[in-house]
Amino acid sequence: MSPFKVDVVLPPGVEPARQAAKTFEATGYDGLYTVETTNDPFLDLAFPALETTKPMLGNNLAIAFARSPYVTAVLAWNLQQASKGRYCLGLGTQVKGHIERRFGMSWDSPGPKFREYVACLKELWSAWQERRPAAHRGKFYNSTVNNPFFTPGPISYPAPKVFIAAINEYNAETVGFNADGILIHPLHSPKYIDDVLMPAINKGLAKSGRTRDDITIVCPIFLAVGDTDEQAASAASFVKQQAAFYGSTRSYRRIFETHGWDETPPRLHERMSKGDMAGMPSEITDEMVEVFAITGRTDDAVDEIKRRYEGRADRIYFYNAFATPFADEGRQRELIASLSSSS
Repeated sequence: MSPFKVDVVLPPGVEPARQAAKTFEATGYDGLYTVETTNDPFLDLAFPALETTKPMLGNNLAIAFARSPYVTAVLAWNLQQASKGRYCLGLGTQVKGHIERRFGMSWDSPGPKFREYVACLKELWSAWQERRPAAHRGKFYNSTVNNPFFTPGPISYPAPKVFIAAINEYNAETVGFNADGILIHPLHSPKYIDDVLMPAINKGLAKSGRTRDDITIVCPIFLAVGDTDEQAASAASFVKQQAAFYGSTRSYRRIFETHGWDETPPRLHERMSKGDMAGMPSEITDEMVEVFAITGRTDDAVDEIKRRYEGRADRIYFYNAFATPFADEGRQRELIASLSSSS
């Protein structure tokens, strides 16, 4: 039996997410995620929380620094109650430019601030559940106002788990230190997980007195597969575009450097700075696609997914499945049946 839970991302928007959630639950997915792009990732989960019964529901992800810990804590608390305990809060930091110039918020010591953010959330939830005053006093956040008029009471379920995005070692250590899981970035490789992320996670686990079994590893998967060479090439072209887009940001440089491709991120950044979006994918080689994605024939994908992710991931989802032959509902069901630990 394969160890994976197989999840899927909902389309953005209240009504599209509502309809897709019902369809995906019927298809057999183990978890449903919302993203923070053009719509609110919490609002999009409101109907799925009420109208589905089995899948885990989560944000993958919501931007922590766009909201105070208190605001996020209330949203997550409400969704956990509405979903009858199926909700997991997924958080990321985003990058400085977006926090300052899109959300209009401040950017300061993101790693330590993110770690404290998680601690503040958990203190608030513990206080609400235990009907006691909250008392978080930190370097970045304080939450000590306990007027009953503004304080949520207990809910019927345990506090939500907190999964956080981590690319660098500090945030990966935070996963082990005080979070409940990691949302691995779509641009990754098994080597990056093994050599960079897991040693940092284990360091955090040692500090918190926990073990690997206490956290959940969520892995998105790029698919560059097809029933024909043409379909596979089209999917690979998409992967090159996405890898180029992510690789142009300095935050993702370490992923390339892990494989000795140190010069690729600077070249991508230069092309991005010059507005040469069309030329960026040419910097991503076929070898890189093979490292970052599942490649080849559709029928061989399951074996390759198992080879790469068994022992590394607890939950998986597919970044671009609906642009491959897996868009067919019947093949989705077969894929889930072949991979899901609940099958």
